[in-house]
Amino acid sequence: MYGRQQVSFGPPSTPDVIKYLMIANVGVFILQHLIQGFTVWLAVTPKLVWQGGFIWQPFTYMWLHSESSLLHIGFNMLALWMFGSPVASAWGERAFLRYYLLCGIGAGFIIASWPALLTLFGMQPLSYVIPTLGASGAVFGVLLAFSFIWPDRTIMLLFPPIPIKAIWFIPLILGMELISPRGNVSTVGHLGGVVAGWILLRRMGINGGITFLEWQWRRWKMRRNLKAATAEERARKRWNNDDRTFH
Repeated sequence: MYGRQQVSFGPPSTPDVIKYLMIANVGVFILQHLIQGFTVWLAVTPKLVWQGGFIWQPFTYMWLHSESSLLHIGFNMLALWMFGSPVASAWGERAFLRYYLLCGIGAGFIIASWPALLTLFGMQPLSYVIPTLGASGAVFGVLLAFSFIWPDRTIMLLFPPIPIKAIWFIPLILGMELISPRGNVSTVGHLGGVVAGWILLRRMGINGGITFLEWQWRRWKMRRNLKAATAEERARKRWNNDDRTFH
């Protein structure tokens, strides 16, 4: 991440709540490999939630990760550490933990409800019977909080390696997912974390990201008006010069 006057990889310190969340996720990841059926029982599957009574799944799925690759849990924990640490330091550990859990749970119910809603209209989405797991919903809520608190802060992406303002980070990721969807990535889960985070941030009175976007919009309009006025003034001067020439 880039500050205004310095460049650093990651936060200067890691609050205890971030350490405990990372330990909990790694611990559950180990249990997934030790206990047969552990993942299927706790991942959120819409059909099981609404027809099988597995109502606990929107609460438990966020502690699980793909057993076939370390990249899933690795990227989620890296994002939690990098972006969650400064947010937890700014808010306090209890407030951050409450926000993190509510973002993950909110995303879980959206994951379970969206395919179920589509079935009411006669559709049969494959996601209705496929389990979803991972901390991405909660992590996207953390990313939203970071971008709202420090919208003008510059961060360096890994893929592609380009700098970007924090406020544009989530739109870029979601846009890339929509343009080039992957079957093993839950865009609904990511968007669910953003929606839950948005509601919570509004209730907390944190709208710095919106204020920044409004300021950027006003700035763009002022620049557009200035360019139009400058172009008009140049055209008027050319007209006057041409008029004097012919007289």
